[in-house]
Amino acid sequence: GTSATNRIEAMVRNAVYGISTAKSIGIKNPTVGILNVDGARQVEKALKDLQANGYDISFAESVRADGGCVMRGNDLLCGAPDVMVTDTLSGNIFMKVFSSFTTGGDYEAQGFGYGPGVGEDYDRKILILSRASGSPVVANALRYAYDVVKGDVTKVSKDEFKNVKNAKYDDIIAALTKKEVKKDNDEEVAMPAKEVVTHQISGVDIMDLEDAVKVLWKNGIYAESGMGCTGPIVLVADGKGEACVKMLLDAGYTAK
Repeated sequence: GTSATNRIEAMVRNAVYGISTAKSIGIKNPTVGILNVDGARQVEKALKDLQANGYDISFAESVRADGGCVMRGNDLLCGAPDVMVTDTLSGNIFMKVFSSFTTGGDYEAQGFGYGPGVGEDYDRKILILSRASGSPVVANALRYAYDVVKGDVTKVSKDEFKNVKNAKYDDIIAALTKKEVKKDNDEEVAMPAKEVVTHQISGVDIMDLEDAVKVLWKNGIYAESGMGCTGPIVLVADGKGEACVKMLLDAGYTAK
């Protein structure tokens, strides 16, 4: 899912979600590694600032000779950290590669599915599978679901957020996501009345996702941002998809 549309913010949030999940399945002091993707060093700084502010976080060491908590491909293969922090789309790709590399890619024969949804003030326990997930993965995913429910991932997450917020989490997130000074010709767009949104519109770059949603709001259509199997999506109500695609095409946010 989309932890945030800003990559660095998303990865910092993902670290807290991963730690919460690991603790819920019995890893009392999970080690954290940061995959060496764009922004990894900024994420490292943010997490170490949280640690300096009193948040109890243990960093993993890379198996490579130079060590450190920024992980490489070797560390993915050997499972150097308990929690590997990455951005949303990269993580999705790695999950698919590891689960189906012995089957040619069209059948997930290994793994435990895609794990639980975790978030601040989120109180539902939802885990997902892929359409390509085979019966071994389904069985493991059910076991995984049992473990996080038994370990009460919701309570663990709530406690984790209480601790991380005491370490100036909100301030650190705000510093990561400072926006440019608002231009005079920018206008505030009011959100229309909420409605059920199940129609997916893909093809919008993640950096433009929130702006694309506001284009639809400006036209009186309620929309939400999200993350689908192939990347960022805009969600609108059934029956409004065609009109919304035209609006986004006209505004330059998607392609035919």
